[in-house]
Amino acid sequence: MIPLWEKQNDIPLFDSKNPFEPHLVPYILESGKKLPCIIVFPGGGYTHRAQHESEPVCLWLNSIGISAFALNYRVHPYKHPAPLLDAKRAIRLVRYFSKKWNIDPNRIGVLGFSAGGHLASLIGTHFDSGDKKNNDPVERISCRPDCMVLCYPVISLAEFAHEGSKKALLGENPDPVLVWTLSSHNMVSIKTPPTFLWHTSDDSSVPVENSLLFAMALKKYGVPFELHIFPHGRHGLGLATDTLYVKEWTKLCEKWFESIGFIRYNGG
Repeated sequence: MIPLWEKQNDIPLFDSKNPFEPHLVPYILESGKKLPCIIVFPGGGYTHRAQHESEPVCLWLNSIGISAFALNYRVHPYKHPAPLLDAKRAIRLVRYFSKKWNIDPNRIGVLGFSAGGHLASLIGTHFDSGDKKNNDPVERISCRPDCMVLCYPVISLAEFAHEGSKKALLGENPDPVLVWTLSSHNMVSIKTPPTFLWHTSDDSSVPVENSLLFAMALKKYGVPFELHIFPHGRHGLGLATDTLYVKEWTKLCEKWFESIGFIRYNGG
């Protein structure tokens, strides 16, 4: 376990009545060369973190030559911006310690499921280049991911919203401006990183329109993306190893990693 902050007193928006300390669980590969890395954000509607979308996904990434970290970010009763602060800090921390962990600082991506997909999409649209004057050297580092993988993601907090995630993240009657800015398709720009998305067309929890909205925004701004819509499959499939057709998403994603130069065979 790697704490995101060294001391409890350093954790922004820390609630002593709900003393969860956000942290990374490492799945770092040993290699003689710098490897790509993915930080995994499990789903759970911002109320919990689904374990089947955590360690098994990191182990799959390891199997294709990618070091990984599972991010245990803050969820309810914590609200925005606590999860986003955790996501930003996680990328900064991995990039800061990239040499120590044998990670290529220019190949650090994020992968999220459902509400974790929402968080991943937020970091891909709300990143910054770091605070160069901060006393904490980690905070001086960019938190922009180099790629994103969004799996049946929550994207909109307005139309097509997953109401449970919205309520857990923003509470009752949230500010409409905040709802708009945290609907991540509204915040896509030419600087948003390349993105791989997949969804099932009959997802009854998070409508497929969420992925379609994000894909259309990526298209508008000329951001490279790959989108796969599978005809059938329940929400929350994770690796989907027991679901016909949908289980192919991992192979498709691996090929996409190759296509953008994130993984390099015969070179790692």
